[in-house]
Amino acid sequence: MKIGVCGSLESNDALITVKPSEKQEIVIKSIVYDFFHEQIEQVIKDTLKEVNKENLSVLCEDKGALDYTIKSRLLTAIKRMEEK
Repeated sequence: MKIGVCGSLESNDALITVKPSEKQEIVIKSIVYDFFHEQIEQVIKDTLKEVNKENLSVLCEDKGALDYTIKSRLLTAIKRMEEK
């Protein structure tokens, strides 16, 4: 199975893992989940829509990353998945 991974579990970063799926699945594990899970989920959904990759399984392990970091990690993980 093709899997793409990008990021780290360092402070202010996120580890994003993506793989093909029949439907969109988003799992968020975050140290700021109670406050920002909706925002993180929206960034992921918007990014998937932008690149026409809405049917992916996404695992986001967030350590306080900003939106642009989550987006860039997701885009890179998708690219790595496609290269395999």
